[in-house]
Amino acid sequence: MRPMAGTVAPERIAEIGTDEVADVAYPWVTIVWNDPVNLMSYVTHVFQKLFGYPKEKATKLMLDVHEKGRAVVSSGSREQMEHDVARLHAHGLWATLQQDK
Repeated sequence: MRPMAGTVAPERIAEIGTDEVADVAYPWVTIVWNDPVNLMSYVTHVFQKLFGYPKEKATKLMLDVHEKGRAVVSSGSREQMEHDVARLHAHGLWATLQQDK
């Protein structure tokens, strides 16, 4: 066997993909959706209880849910929004999370 000639591997440069930048640049949001089950007063109460919103803000968000079909009730990291969605589900509300763009 003949010895192999040495080769130099190309230098690797770390690139940050645009998807990774987008994940950091945009927060996540929790959305509450309208449903035919929960009373408006109950939804307002849940927003006050879970998020500490004053009655006026909780009522405005509830009206957005009722009239527009949805409302963004919190924003932050994905982990925080997953926690908020789970708490809303535990109170019988229909909620999802998505990245805000």
